[in-house]
Amino acid sequence: MYLKSLKISNFRKFATESNKIEFVDAKSYQEQKEGKEISIAPTTTLIVGKNNCGKSTIVNGLEKLLKSQDFKANDFNFSYLKKLLEQYENSLENIETPYLQFNIGIGIEDNSNDLISNLIPFMVLDDLNRSELEILVKVELEDEEIFIRDVKSLLDKYTGITRFNKFLQLINDSRFKTNYYNANGDVISSNFNINKLIELRAIKANNIENDKCLSRAFSKIIEYRYKSLFGEEANTLESKINLINEDLTKLISKKHTKDINESLGEIESSEKLKVLLSADLTFQKLMNNLIKYEYVERDMNIPENQFGLGYTNLMMIIADLIDYMEKYPEDSFNSKVNLISIEEPETFMHPQMQELFIKNINETIASLLKSKNKNVNSQLIITTHSSHILNSKIHSGNTFNNINYITVQDNHTHVVNLHDDIIVPKSGSNNGYKRENDLKFLKKHIKYRVSELFFSDAIIFVEGITEETLLKYYIDKNNKLNKYYITIFNIDGAHGLVYHELIKLLKVPALIITDLDIKRNNSEKESFKQISDLKKRITTNKTIKKYNSASDKLDVLPEDMAIDNIYIAYQTMVEGYYPTSFEEAFILTNYKNILLNSVLIKTKPDIYKNIIKKDKRFKNIKENSYKLQRKLSNSKSDFANELLYKFITQSDDFIIPSLPEYIENGVSWLTKKLEGEI
Repeated sequence: MYLKSLKISNFRKFATESNKIEFVDAKSYQEQKEGKEISIAPTTTLIVGKNNCGKSTIVNGLEKLLKSQDFKANDFNFSYLKKLLEQYENSLENIETPYLQFNIGIGIEDNSNDLISNLIPFMVLDDLNRSELEILVKVELEDEEIFIRDVKSLLDKYTGITRFNKFLQLINDSRFKTNYYNANGDVISSNFNINKLIELRAIKANNIENDKCLSRAFSKIIEYRYKSLFGEEANTLESKINLINEDLTKLISKKHTKDINESLGEIESSEKLKVLLSADLTFQKLMNNLIKYEYVERDMNIPENQFGLGYTNLMMIIADLIDYMEKYPEDSFNSKVNLISIEEPETFMHPQMQELFIKNINETIASLLKSKNKNVNSQLIITTHSSHILNSKIHSGNTFNNINYITVQDNHTHVVNLHDDIIVPKSGSNNGYKRENDLKFLKKHIKYRVSELFFSDAIIFVEGITEETLLKYYIDKNNKLNKYYITIFNIDGAHGLVYHELIKLLKVPALIITDLDIKRNNSEKESFKQISDLKKRITTNKTIKKYNSASDKLDVLPEDMAIDNIYIAYQTMVEGYYPTSFEEAFILTNYKNILLNSVLIKTKPDIYKNIIKKDKRFKNIKENSYKLQRKLSNSKSDFANELLYKFITQSDDFIIPSLPEYIENGVSWLTKKLEGEI
């Protein structure tokens, strides 16, 4: 029995769409030990996203349900509440009242040892042979009539922002109840609580409170073990502590209490002022200071307050896991869904430790369980904004499955359930060998850098070193775009296509800068023919062909291509010619620019002199843009770096060259996507 899915509606940033989180099945790892079956998830469910997107909200919502905490106005989605108030302003007939909803999908395994007695209230006849069951939990008003009456009064008295604030206060003052429904829509008995079915241990981020936190944590574990495992011996220790208190109290009385009271008697009557000093040693106090935590480094014992925060954070997570395993009743593990959530474990950890953590955390839990004589069926959930943990998750599991990407769309949390079959679909040319290679490439390429796209505000794909080098400079100088985290990836267009489905899923604005790649015959190449007309011309560019209705004909090519969150920018006519690369477009756009000409002179002096000739006419640069492109093909890095050097060190006498128009259009589209149309 395991948590299969969780759909959250109207809670905080969650709306009613794109709100389903999917979890890994907790049934793949099995180990036999002394006739007991231990079952834990071999890979974790990862919830990944940028700050303030709603990752922690998922666990927080579950916690509030399980702890039967009251839900207040701040727990509701404010956009949802504003729409409700607008409806009430129009009419109070047949209205919807505020509610929160949680759809909990429970997976039921065949031939398992799970005790499903807690699921029986939710089962109907059709569920007997199913492997999944959905429980509907709604947080609803106890008395809708009173609420509607108070809303009417509120509408009569207040307007504007004051009205909304009073509406929030009304929700805070209203009484809500939590109802549970089965598949038929029937309300389950009021004495049921979801904590009978689900157990959650939430390990929070940065739980290092002081420099003795580890000593305290392990003291608690040993205290629990001592009381639960030693029985009569624990009682014997309590008796010994009482005897020590009696002996110490007698000694204190003889040596201190008597003298103090005699001194006080000189000032005030002993009937009015008298003290009693006594020993107050308890089992709890003894255990609190019993453990001294030290790290062993080579042959040295290092105090815990002298060791790094990363290791301390790791050990606090381990201590929390041990504490959870120790205290959980043996007879409850298989009658509940057991969840362990770890929030942002990367806190204080260096990148390599982050990758090893996610890679080995399941083995760590398995190791902790080996000493426990318990049937354990637990699922691990990790929320993170670490690209290193994401990398390790993809490669240790060799899949994108079981990753929930959380982002924000239209001010609402948007959940994307990643899956190999969605990222590289099983259709058409993607069947078989090619699909496997595409997946292999994607996973491997992500390891090196591309996991950053999960945490970027926008992405720019380029095909060469020149545009990659220069665009970073232009973006940094753009007063609007330099406020955002924009990642630039240099990848060949054909390989870049592998990313397109993933980009669409993530909803991240993506500017794809590609080349027209006009096909030339050998004589045109040898004569460095400039292209002034696209009639009967075709492209070899696979990206353009894909989005041009699979056509390679350039004379039917639209001026630009924008598909949802993707904009494809390619060269357009400049100074009467169609450039076929970024370098050529840059040269045609800026052929009169002194700074560009100074770089061309330095990078290709002989070629430049041959083109510019004695009359030094810039027009000659324009008429030979394709020739310059070809001659720069083996010197692109030198060309780009020399341009960048000039950009950074140029004096006021030089004007920075402009980006080609097709890229400027793409940058403008990107700006609108990030900042809005206004």
